[in-house]
Amino acid sequence: MEYVSRVPRPPLDGLIDDLYYLEGASPYAWLMLPPSPSALLIVNLGAPFRIRGSTHVGTAEYADGCVVTVPTRVMEFGYPHWTRSVGVHFKPWGLAPFVPMPATELCDRPVTIEQVWGRPAIAELRDRLATAAGPHEMLTLLEEELMRRLRETAGLGLVRHASSVIAATSGAVAVGNLTSAAGVSSTHLTQRFKQLIGVTPKRLARSYRFTTTVLAIDPAGPIDWSDLAARAGYFDQAHFGHEFREFTGLTPTQYVEVRRRFLREHPGHTLDNWPLPAD
Repeated sequence: MEYVSRVPRPPLDGLIDDLYYLEGASPYAWLMLPPSPSALLIVNLGAPFRIRGSTHVGTAEYADGCVVTVPTRVMEFGYPHWTRSVGVHFKPWGLAPFVPMPATELCDRPVTIEQVWGRPAIAELRDRLATAAGPHEMLTLLEEELMRRLRETAGLGLVRHASSVIAATSGAVAVGNLTSAAGVSSTHLTQRFKQLIGVTPKRLARSYRFTTTVLAIDPAGPIDWSDLAARAGYFDQAHFGHEFREFTGLTPTQYVEVRRRFLREHPGHTLDNWPLPAD
């Protein structure tokens, strides 16, 4: 698969981790994405893809693309034989200035871009992207669209600052310390987080800690689970295992086995980092 990525210019770089272009054959028909402290926007330029969420959401098809706020549950992406898209990996707070509804309404409920930006707007954007000269021009067009849609968002400064502290500590900061430093009540901070991110500060901290821990795992080598859990700040290995099952549906050992399968079947693949085979 071809993957092109770049960080956008200011002020978007304070909201977005990267813009990306993806094209090619998926290594697996279904890929599982564990929850992470990131929101996602995909503009689809190929055949429709599917998202299989929790049981109350089921499976849905997305032709124009989708918007995903910071998730709390595993999602599985089902790709056509050949996929082509551009997208945005947002920082947890970064999606809020681009959507008109509270993030809590979208939590674990991916929606189409048409539902967020309207059919005429996304149809025009997809047409312009489809006729662009190449990936870099496409990312420039996407960046310009985001700059045009950027709007002032009440409470974003508070949420961004608190989330940045959570990120800098990999989720190891006490929520009480966040509220004290910000000079607001825990209720106010929680309400702002749910409105702009879709999850509470505590849940975001858990997501950062889990993601940081998982990305530190080297599936090709031996793993000392007790040491890994202790360094990540989990109470004990049982607590670590519980978090692992909640975030992935797998035990730590099962997770590593699936990662090793990916490495064995698709060595050096551009997606070998976070997604896991789900078929």
